[in-house]
Amino acid sequence: MTEPKNTFNGRSIRSSYSLESKEWLFSAVDVVAALAEPANPRKYWNNIKTRLKEGQLSSKWGQLKMLSADGKLYKTDVLNVKGTIELARHIRSPNTEAFVEWIERFDGAKRNFVLKHKDIDVMEASLDERGSISSFGKIFNESHLPVGTAKDGHIDTKAIKEWWDGRSIPASREGLRDFLETLGMFSPKELLDKSLGLSLSDQYWICPHGADIQWKKVNFFHNDFSEDIGNLLFRSRLKNADAIDLTSPDNTSDGVLKKKWKIIDKKRCLIKGGTMPINQEVANEVLASRICERLGIPYVNYWITELDGERYSVCEDFITGETELVPAYRIKCMIKKENHVSDYESYISKVEELGIRDARKRMDMMLVLDFIIANSDRHYNNFGLIRNADTLEWLSVAPIYDSGTSMWCKELPSAFNRGKDESKPFRGRHGEQIKLVSDLSWLDLSKLDGIEDEYAEMLSSSVADTSEFFTRNKALCSALRTRIDMLKAVTRKQK
Repeated sequence: MTEPKNTFNGRSIRSSYSLESKEWLFSAVDVVAALAEPANPRKYWNNIKTRLKEGQLSSKWGQLKMLSADGKLYKTDVLNVKGTIELARHIRSPNTEAFVEWIERFDGAKRNFVLKHKDIDVMEASLDERGSISSFGKIFNESHLPVGTAKDGHIDTKAIKEWWDGRSIPASREGLRDFLETLGMFSPKELLDKSLGLSLSDQYWICPHGADIQWKKVNFFHNDFSEDIGNLLFRSRLKNADAIDLTSPDNTSDGVLKKKWKIIDKKRCLIKGGTMPINQEVANEVLASRICERLGIPYVNYWITELDGERYSVCEDFITGETELVPAYRIKCMIKKENHVSDYESYISKVEELGIRDARKRMDMMLVLDFIIANSDRHYNNFGLIRNADTLEWLSVAPIYDSGTSMWCKELPSAFNRGKDESKPFRGRHGEQIKLVSDLSWLDLSKLDGIEDEYAEMLSSSVADTSEFFTRNKALCSALRTRIDMLKAVTRKQK
């Protein structure tokens, strides 16, 4: 809650922004004092409450503690905007319509926000009814703008809008249409301000204009959050479907496959599904973890869990309340591309310029992993860098994560190792992309001996009944060994 000082005709109207209902609430006594100007506003309001018949105010009043003239907090009756306007018209003051215009303008302020980075004010912005940024205001701190949204000292408003829209659940998310229909929404972007744009990947959020809300009170790293949105995305039945709590980091989760955040043993964990009925992405996430573990590649650990009879991959959030993930796409936006320099070299040069010395080796490691698992979806938004959210110091390359769309998870066995395996982001084929790696001296592929047997167990664990996938799974394990042997041939050529 917050209590900025607002006045109408010289009279203070105390107001609070409710994080629970996501709306402004106003002191009924102050409204009465401003319009009726009685000698005893509180008694006047109590008389109104006594006279009012049930249903005359569509919004029932509640009580909040608000700062009084004596500097102390006392409980007082409050109404939302609609109820406040109805109260004003019930009083029938000559100033009623002017007050209604004032309160409606104030109500419009709930669409006006300050983009914040933790508790640092970054810039003013307004959202339209569908949740997109519609206009910009004052820039408070240019250095804390999202990475890649300022160029040559100028703010790139198109880039900021793109960055903001990119925080919402993508339109391609599985089951999104039914999900939005349940919520009565048109676009997933409408969910962004319902949780103040908060994420478990970075420390950016939006604070309603005039609201005195602190990051430590609302962030999801240190505060509990609702599982309602995640459960809806998983098509689970809610205990109370009439009282859905929209305060969730799932409002800002990306990706096509269904996923949700859950607090497990006090840790923020991401639960993610696969494409049914094969559900192979779940096993692939664990496979990537085990390969990285064996080869000494920094990685995010994944394991398999079961919920309501289905299997999912789970990983702990590798971002904390002090750090944040900056996707490679945002780094790419900072690069002045030169035609004679490859995208790979341009990216590495930029990361090294930011002070990360092992950038090349870490990128080489990523390309090696992706070659082994035939990753077809290593786009610029599922790798990146980690920086300190307070000092803006660049800390490291992010560990390997989000490797599920690999091992021909949507292909027939006839497509395995056909020699034309698609890759991203630097070359279209893995055979060409692996050539970008100039030093493989660190790589000891003997450490992967027996990995195909482990993969067989992962594939068996990813579905309840593996009998119908026996032939496919056997072919996948064989294809994995072939990939490793192909990489051995590449390493021999380098020597």
